[in-house]
This record gives sequence, C-alpha cells and structure tokens, in this order.
Amino acid sequence: MTDITPEQTGSNRSRSSTELVRQSLARRNRKQKVLQGFGIAAIFFALSMLVILVGSLISTGYPAFTQTHVELEVFVDPEEVDTENLSRGNYDDMIAASLGAYFPDVDMSSRIASREVTQVLSSGAQLKLRDRVLADPSLIGETITIKVPASDNFDQLNKGLIKRDTPEENRRLNDAAIANFDTLDAAGVISAPLNTTLITSADSRFPELAGLKGALVGSFWALLVCFVISFPLGIGAAIYLEEFAPKNRLSDIIEININNLAAVPSVVFGLLALAVFLNWFGMPRSAPIVGGLTLALMTLPTIIIATRAALKAVPPSIREAALGVGASKQQVVFHHVLPLAMPGILTGTIIGMAQALGETAPLLLIGMNAFITSAPSGPFDSATALPTQIFIWADSPERGFVSRTSAAILVLLTFLIFMNAIAIYLRSRFERKW
Repeated sequence: MTDITPEQTGSNRSRSSTELVRQSLARRNRKQKVLQGFGIAAIFFALSMLVILVGSLISTGYPAFTQTHVELEVFVDPEEVDTENLSRGNYDDMIAASLGAYFPDVDMSSRIASREVTQVLSSGAQLKLRDRVLADPSLIGETITIKVPASDNFDQLNKGLIKRDTPEENRRLNDAAIANFDTLDAAGVISAPLNTTLITSADSRFPELAGLKGALVGSFWALLVCFVISFPLGIGAAIYLEEFAPKNRLSDIIEININNLAAVPSVVFGLLALAVFLNWFGMPRSAPIVGGLTLALMTLPTIIIATRAALKAVPPSIREAALGVGASKQQVVFHHVLPLAMPGILTGTIIGMAQALGETAPLLLIGMNAFITSAPSGPFDSATALPTQIFIWADSPERGFVSRTSAAILVLLTFLIFMNAIAIYLRSRFERKW
C-alpha cells in the first residue's frame, strides 16, 4: 500500500487545473485566430468584389468620356439658307460639300456616292451648323471652322472597339467606309476630345449625341421636392414620437409600422404613387414633382428613425439642466436637444436622400423613363432621372450606349460618394463627445 500525503494530492490537483486552463487558453486563442482569419477574408472578398465592379465599369465606360470629331471648313452658302427663317436651310448639303473636298474622286452630286462619304458624320452634324448660324447670322456668306461629331460606328472604330482585322462580313463597317475614315484621319481632321456632350446634352436616339443633362436636372428637381417634403415632416414626426407622444399601445403600433415601412420594397411605393398621385390626384406623368413625392414617401421612415436615434443620443442631463433653470418642455426640445442632435439628423437625411437618388423601380412605374430630349425647366415638366436614364440606355441596341451606360453609372456613383462624404464630414465636424 502506497502512502499519499495531502500535500502531494493538492499538488497534483493544482497541476491538473493549470493544465486545463492552459488547454482552454490555447483553444480560445485558436478560435480567436480563426475568427480573425474569417474577418480578414471577408474584408478581402468585399474589397475584391468592389475592385472588380469599379474596374469593370471604368474599363467599359471610359470610352464614353471622349468623342470622335471631324473638323470641317464649311462655307455658309447664302443660297442654301432661308434668311427669313434661319432654322430652315440645306445645312446638310453644306456639310456634304465641305466633306467632299477631301474626296475629289467622289461625285458628291450623286446621293448614293454622297451617302457613302457623309455616313462618317453624325446625323446631328447639320444641327451643329444650324445652331452656329442661328447664334450668329453674320456667318452667312463666310467660311467657318466647325467640329462635328462622327457617327457611332466610326467613333467605335476610332476607339478600337471595332476591330479592323475582323472579316468584312462580320464587321459593321465595310472596307470602303474604313478607307474613307482613314482618308480624313490622314488629312488631320479627326480628333477625340473630351466628350462634354455627355453632361451638357439631353438624351438622343444617336449615341454620339446622347447626354445626361436631362437626367441630371430631373434628378435635381425630384430630390429637391423629396427634401422639402420629407425633411420637415420626418423631423417633426420623430420629435413628437420621441419627446411628446404618450407611451401607449397606439404609439407602439406607429413605431412598428414606421420600422416596417423602412423595409418595404421600393416597387410598392411606386405602385402607391401610380394609384394615388397619377390615377387619383391626376398629377402629370413623368414629372419630377411626382417622382419627388414618391421618393419622399420612401425616405420618411429613414429620416424618422435616424432623427429619433439622434435625439436619444443627447444625454438626459441636458434636458434636466434646461428644465432646472425654468425652460418649458418645448424650449428644452427646440433650443437645446434639437441643435445638439442636428448632426446625426443631417447624416441620416443625406444617407436617405442618397438612397433615394439610386432608386429606379418607383420612377419607372410613374413614367420617368420616357424619351425626353430636353432638360426640364421645373418640377412639373416631363423628365427622366439618372437611374431611369441608365435603364433606358442599357435597353438600347446601339453599341455606343454600352459605354455610355457604364459612364452614367460612374456619374451616379460619384454623386452617391459625394453625398455620403458630406454626411461623414457633417458627423465628424459637429458631433459632440459626451
């Protein structure tokens, strides 16, 4: 029989407990490292997807930021211009005559031969000349230098999107058309400057003439209407619910419904706007006023939730101090609590507006996907918006709209990043540390 003293038993138990703790710590350290590895992998995956997305948009959209132009010396023939109505005239013949100077072997009096040469130019070339004459009638009888856009196919050729080594039967431009373009290029009249038309012009059936001006102005009016309606109503509703409303079953039901509305799909708001604003109230279809009202309905829950969170973040001591010096409940809220909560309110509002800027489904249902060739002058004019303009271009069969669709997405992302940057600045600039 072996004698074991109490001291030896206690020592064995101590070593056993230490070993268990050491093993437990090792397991926890391994789990922590695994969790950190999953976190790093998730961040890396998200960044990779973002890089792929932005890289794809840039690689597809960058050709749209330049546009091929042809520089011509055009004689504004008085016999071809109606001096009583300058908008009427044979401007296309003057353009064709100027272009024919580079093809002396082509009989420009023949419609077929002339069409083979003038197909290099966009259908809007004559409009460029007409606008110059309308702006300055003294140009009649003079020879002017004008840059006109090339047609979409030749723009794609100049950007390398149409491959010259592709068999002619599989190419949208035959060898003769490419030879005509090379003749102009050899003459030094082909250039590819920055495509300002993308921002300064409205939509068009021709890709080389299509721009985002109408969509940008339409989005501006829609967001302005959305802000004017949702900002004061959202803040007012949040202040009442958070500071003045009695805590009963009715207020609980209202809060639940507001939270649920924030998660309702945007297409539901579009159906609501279609039924109420268009069919019931008879408001104008495709107008920014209707789009702004629809987006305001979507943005209200976000603003209310953000405002209530900002009001809750103000320490109770602020309210107690104001009440202690004799301020009324209303004065406490509007003179002390609301100014301190305003950075958070503005942040939530801007984020809600940025979300509204990217919504497409409700605007499609109220008709803001119409073909509009001019920018709206007010919220009651027919217009489109950036998301719906992207939808229209993505559905167009012309190849030139492929790059313009990606370019429009980049413009939309730029606006969203800018609005979120403003929200971050306001939060960091005015946020109080309690």
